[in-house]
Amino acid sequence: WADIQEMLYEAEQRQKQWIKAFYYAQSDGDKDLMKDAARNKKALDGVIKTLQWTLGYPGVVHPLD
Repeated sequence: WADIQEMLYEAEQRQKQWIKAFYYAQSDGDKDLMKDAARNKKALDGVIKTLQWTLGYPGVVHPLD
């Protein structure tokens, strides 16, 4: 469980970095970085939801639903 909690924390931190990268790219007009940041942020949504579901967080539905 400790490893899964660590992965969840790391995924949340990476997601925050991608959100910052998106806003930086937006202010700089870098559409390629904006696309990369949005795609990676969205992918991490799935990772985070899966890890939360695995840990039994309340209110988190099955990741495939």
